[in-house]
Amino acid sequence: MKQKLVIVESPSKSKTIGGYLGNEYLVTSSKGHIRDLTTTGKGGLGIDIEHNFKPIYAIIPDKKTLVKELIEASKQASEIYLATDPDREGEAISWHLAEVLDVAKKPVYRVFFNEITKKAILEAFEHPGQINEHLVFSQEARRVIDRIIGFKLSKLLQSKIKSKSAGRVQSACLKLIVDKEREINAFVIEEYYEVKAVFDTFEADLFKIQGKTPALKTREQTMSLIEQLKGRFVVSSLETKHKSSESKPPFITSTFMQEASSKLGYNSTKTMEIAQKLYEGIEIGNENVGLITYMRTDSIRLSEDFVTSANRYIVTHYSKDYLGHPKMMKSNTGNMQDAHEAIRPTDIFRTPDSMKSYLTKEQQAIYQLIYARALASLMKASTYDQTILVLENGETLFKAIQNKPDFDGYLKVYGKYDAGTTKSKDQLPNLTVGDYILANSVLEKQCFTNPPMRYSESKLIKEMEELGIGRPSTYASTILLLKKRKYISESDKKFVPSDQGMLTIDALEEFFKEFISADYSKDMEDVLDQIAEGSKEPVDVVRSFYEYFNPIVVNASRDMKKIPPTQTGEPCPLCGKPMVHRKGKYGEFEGCSDYPTCRYIKKAVELDAPKLRDTLVACPTCPTGTLVERIAARGKNKGNRFLACSSFPKCKYVHPYTPIDIDCPKCGNLLVKNNEGHIFCVDEQGCGYHQH
Repeated sequence: MKQKLVIVESPSKSKTIGGYLGNEYLVTSSKGHIRDLTTTGKGGLGIDIEHNFKPIYAIIPDKKTLVKELIEASKQASEIYLATDPDREGEAISWHLAEVLDVAKKPVYRVFFNEITKKAILEAFEHPGQINEHLVFSQEARRVIDRIIGFKLSKLLQSKIKSKSAGRVQSACLKLIVDKEREINAFVIEEYYEVKAVFDTFEADLFKIQGKTPALKTREQTMSLIEQLKGRFVVSSLETKHKSSESKPPFITSTFMQEASSKLGYNSTKTMEIAQKLYEGIEIGNENVGLITYMRTDSIRLSEDFVTSANRYIVTHYSKDYLGHPKMMKSNTGNMQDAHEAIRPTDIFRTPDSMKSYLTKEQQAIYQLIYARALASLMKASTYDQTILVLENGETLFKAIQNKPDFDGYLKVYGKYDAGTTKSKDQLPNLTVGDYILANSVLEKQCFTNPPMRYSESKLIKEMEELGIGRPSTYASTILLLKKRKYISESDKKFVPSDQGMLTIDALEEFFKEFISADYSKDMEDVLDQIAEGSKEPVDVVRSFYEYFNPIVVNASRDMKKIPPTQTGEPCPLCGKPMVHRKGKYGEFEGCSDYPTCRYIKKAVELDAPKLRDTLVACPTCPTGTLVERIAARGKNKGNRFLACSSFPKCKYVHPYTPIDIDCPKCGNLLVKNNEGHIFCVDEQGCGYHQH
């Protein structure tokens, strides 16, 4: 009897799902995308512009063997189930699989699930669907438009100003960082003064002078005001209000990355990698269990089953007083990633404490954050009493505020991440309107206005979300790409644009201001959503974009100034023309400015050679060596970097991974890439960081 073939995206997911479905099914993995646009054709776009912008696809080189195996498996299968991730990207992967596999005369189904639990998987396979071609067309249009923008702008910038790349989303994101830096540089610091009155048990701040907000610019002005004050302060008003602080909705992708950054200090790439593992499954006893729902979502909805079980948990563990009123968790947007639930635990009774022994420290931290946020979203608001005391002295008013917590509510579980309204250190005495009170002293404080803060990762993601730049699933990769291109760096966990990053935005703003704006990115996302809904034709969208965009590229190619290479101060020994600094495939070098007439290149001497890193990771084949970077000096790989033992020639071990120009975000060591494109920390045993 032929098996039913199931294809998922990741090997770890296939193991979990295979355990639920049994021997009737063969569960395997595509390991992500199997096809991509080629780099052939006009401009290397991989798009047949003359024939309705038809995409030209090819099997990804590293996937050719895998695809052959999948085709053979599909030939032997009675039915095919495509169970890739439940978003546009996953839909596109399923479509590409269906295009490549042997699907003749056999049913092909699309299976959706938001959590990898036995119940969810079995239910999904009982009600399979079909590939949504509108979603595929939307994703394809996105890929085609971004390929056109990326390739044409990148090629232009490389030739004119030596910038490595540009794109609709990455350039709009870079513009935010550059604009913020320029705002900071243009900021003028100003001096001002604050005044407070000190009493026995509290302090009151000056907040009005003759009914207006204070504007004390000098110490002389401030001291003159203080000297005019009388010794007695009269109670002008005294009011106590019962206030509440509502719980926040459960996580969507963007809020999850923001909170993990601000509360745990994890960057977006690390956060999503940990969440991916929790989603795909953790070994618990003899079973692989998905602990959270799918983490790429724009929805704040929670399933009725989860709400019911969570409410039962709240009543049992905290009492019915903590049970919140039912909330309508409405959609944030209308796109595909809103088709499922918020990020939540798959089982509320798998508490973070009970899972602790099965999780790494970082997995535990992420799981606890998701668990607490989802549970807290269903709990009552925290409440407190706020008393506002206003004191009058001549033409000035001073204010003191006292908060008294009344009921902790959702903070019972989320207080670790949200301080809420804590008890005030000030204790107001029993007073009534008209009473007077004597101040112990009135003090001034010199202050200075602060420039705007640079973007932290959390703030940048929040800004991208609010402005509609890209999709939550692209935030992490966009930020990582800007770092890789050396357009930005981090200082004190804040993003700082490099000179090249600022130069890139200057050039793009001169000729492509519209295309790198947040408004354009948002409008494009809206158009792509309309394709996904079936209300716009993808070919019409792509053609309209291209016919508008391409003439602007032609004009920019003619008018954008080319930055000449900087001179070294030395003449060329062959022709006497100035020598210049250039950038090539393998880094910077010195060559003749009269290239290609004169092709002289200065040979690197040992002192000028790039400093290669000793990773300090022990060589696996000898007791004394460590893995160090080397550059191939000859052969077809000449100029390529690789890793080898420091004890060469005694030890001739060569590491099979290729170094890349990014440091490990976890330990700071070197990141390396294997033939399948997977990225690892070179210290695989000690650090363990990896991304797919």
